[in-house]
Amino acid sequence: MGEKVQTPTKIVKKKTKDTAFARVAKYSSLRLLSLFITVIIGVYLTIMIANMGGYVDKIMKGQIREKLIVSLREDPNYQLMEPTAKATYFEARVINEEKRLGLDQPFMIRSFRFLYNAIRLDLGQAQFMTSDAGSRSVKLIILERLPSTLLLMGTANFVLFFATIALALVLSRKYGSFWDKFFITASPLSAMPSWFYGIFLIMIFAAVFKILPFGGMIGSPPPETTGQYIVDVLIHLILPAASLIISAFPARVYNWRTFFMIYSSEDYVEMAKAKGLSDKTIRNRYILRPTLPMIITSFSLMIIAMWTGAIITETVFLWPGIGRLIFQAVGMSDTAVIVGTTIIYAYMLAFTVFFLDFAYALVDPRVKIGSSSS
Repeated sequence: MGEKVQTPTKIVKKKTKDTAFARVAKYSSLRLLSLFITVIIGVYLTIMIANMGGYVDKIMKGQIREKLIVSLREDPNYQLMEPTAKATYFEARVINEEKRLGLDQPFMIRSFRFLYNAIRLDLGQAQFMTSDAGSRSVKLIILERLPSTLLLMGTANFVLFFATIALALVLSRKYGSFWDKFFITASPLSAMPSWFYGIFLIMIFAAVFKILPFGGMIGSPPPETTGQYIVDVLIHLILPAASLIISAFPARVYNWRTFFMIYSSEDYVEMAKAKGLSDKTIRNRYILRPTLPMIITSFSLMIIAMWTGAIITETVFLWPGIGRLIFQAVGMSDTAVIVGTTIIYAYMLAFTVFFLDFAYALVDPRVKIGSSSS
């Protein structure tokens, strides 16, 4: 008597909901698995390239022998040994040092150990580089440089992202105007890298006018108060951030302007104009909303790019960030630091790609997670 009977409509809705959940779960699992495999392949290739396929081991073994020769020349006890005893002692020291650095094992075996540790985010110890405190922990070395890169790349990228989109929206509604033609003409200037503009900015504002510093993040001696420190950092930030912005600004405006113009010429936009809707309503509802997936993608990739820094630009301006760290690590063949920066970037990129699929489904009702059309 008291039992509730489910109607056919409720049963169909429940089955549809269960099917959708199973589809999303299956898609998410396969997507995560494929991205994880991609990360593994990318990190292992980085390990192989950073070690030059094992050739770095030969370089390190040669450096060990050179250092021991120099140090033992100053050891009076070693100098008093017989030639045979010297050779035996020297080889024993070499073997101990190689064992300490793990060079006593084949590179292929160690490469898979590097990969296993990297996947677990066990970044280990740097071979040559140290933090300002003298630590060889790769994690501490990276964390020490990260705030500087986030400050520089965050400032430049956020200005670029919002300013170029706002300007491009205006230009897309004013096709053929002076500023529209100006940015079309100026867009090839973005082919020149940011460090190229950085050199000119240093020559003009640091060498000639002497109103801004040549490089670095703070002056010498460092400011005493917190307020002075912040002002000094902002002054040092102007030239590197400006070089990044100037380099990418024309092309970004041109790209977004062209992208918005495609949607501005759609029939539904013309229909909205005929209905007498305001420009603001047309821009927000009929141009920005359909382009949200592209905007979200660009913003997400921008956030990831902030982490890696600008390798040559940071080096030119002596900016103590991740980009300069990578440059120094490559120069020193410090595999641990190179792999450490790579694995974090790979994880960030993989998770961003994964969550973008769900973001598309939220902003665009035409996208169905796990369907054959997604």
